[in-house]
Amino acid sequence: MITRSIFPNVEIPDVTVPELVLGGVEGNGDAPAIVDGATNRVVSRSELARSAAGFATALRRLGIRPDDVVALHLPNGPAFAAAFHGVLLAGAIVTTVNPLYTAEELGHQLADSAAKVLVTADALLATAEPAASKAGDLTLVVVGEAPQGALAFDDLLATKPRLEEDPRDPHSALAVLPYSSGTTGLPKGVELTHRNLVANLCQSQPFLQIEPWDRVVAVLPFFHIYGMVVVLNLGLWQGARVVTLPRFDLAQFLGVIEQQRITRAFVVPPIALALAHDPSVDEHDLSSLRMVLSGAAPLSPEVAATIERRLGCGVAQGYGLTETSPVTHLSSLQPGGNRHDAVGLVVPNTEAAIRHPDGTMAGIGEEGELVVRGPQVMRGYLGRPDETANTIDDDGWLRTGDLAVRDEDGRFRIVDRLKELIKYKGFQVPPAELEALLLEHEGVADCAVVGVPDAEAGELPKAVVVAAGELDPEDLMAWVAERVAPHKRVRQVEFVDRIPKSASGKILRRELR
Repeated sequence: MITRSIFPNVEIPDVTVPELVLGGVEGNGDAPAIVDGATNRVVSRSELARSAAGFATALRRLGIRPDDVVALHLPNGPAFAAAFHGVLLAGAIVTTVNPLYTAEELGHQLADSAAKVLVTADALLATAEPAASKAGDLTLVVVGEAPQGALAFDDLLATKPRLEEDPRDPHSALAVLPYSSGTTGLPKGVELTHRNLVANLCQSQPFLQIEPWDRVVAVLPFFHIYGMVVVLNLGLWQGARVVTLPRFDLAQFLGVIEQQRITRAFVVPPIALALAHDPSVDEHDLSSLRMVLSGAAPLSPEVAATIERRLGCGVAQGYGLTETSPVTHLSSLQPGGNRHDAVGLVVPNTEAAIRHPDGTMAGIGEEGELVVRGPQVMRGYLGRPDETANTIDDDGWLRTGDLAVRDEDGRFRIVDRLKELIKYKGFQVPPAELEALLLEHEGVADCAVVGVPDAEAGELPKAVVVAAGELDPEDLMAWVAERVAPHKRVRQVEFVDRIPKSASGKILRRELR
């Protein structure tokens, strides 16, 4: 059974990302585009467009040509937006790098992507300089105080724009090269074209309905596809005010929502958990919020409902992957369009299905691997044809690596990652299901469930828990046992101070194991 969107297909213009996102500056150039939430600096739409064009011209003069790669190793802020669109206006490709990477991790991505320019911040030079030196023939551009041998970003922005036409076809020309582990293995470059990103912006807007008067808090990192597309570029395209924060700090986050009268908050489950339960939330006026959207990992229905009651705004979920630019499913906040136990409906111009291990398609309520196809699906993995072929089949279906079920109304619920399933005496135990249950317990502030080796059972489900107060492990295991089938019972409990998670909110189970 193949599921399509309840929305009609949207028209996808044959343009590049900056043509779409920055194309509406005329007549609205004085409107704020980016606000630096840490300093309150405001960048207008026309200023952003000029800066991007100046940086593009400077890159061309440095010898950057179409399809060359420029690495952005920056925190969220106006500089990221100007650099991102400047690279694309130059006809080059952006590869985004986690600012928290070690020099070795940064160096690997620079080498694998064959980057010719690294744009970083002066606060990150301790990592960036050794990585750049190992990369060899690479130009270092620094936001802030540039050391000897590096170029100052502000000087490049001030270049008088003289843009050359990009001869490439948006359908095939790469725009961004983010890195993802996919369903297996080490991080690899995900080849996303201008068409992929433009399509996904057009596909997401019917659900999210961002308006020019909206104010969007941008705390999710722009190096990640969620922050890059759904927060930064969708907000800019629709003329909303995008208020950036360089990292998540709850006090600063709440203060910005209150002071800037934020209407849209895009979050990941750890932030949603804080909005639901942290006492400091009550100390701030968050009445301007119209919507909280959680993505990147499953959100507990109880947490979503608590936020709605506490903040008086709608809470929705979305689903996607780096390989799908990223959105394939979204919840609609229209009456009857949202359920907290589902990631939502298929977005326009997209097909989704549940596939059994034997390759046959599953029916309503049957569990299997979620597969998707549409114009947002990546071109492939950089230099890895075998892994591309293992992920996208001959019919264009992309394997997500996620177990899901579909209900009779076309909503999808993610059960778990295929590779993260715990096998207990031959039975499959989805960690996400147990995690959602554990978060209902008043004594659990956060948690993760992993499998630990056992000679008899194969694996035992183990709960790693951040306690909200005094909590007895035997009592917690008994509480879970009353609510699940015998094979899903938690067999071990360990208490920790925090659950390790990636910047996008995913639990780092390998560290817990």
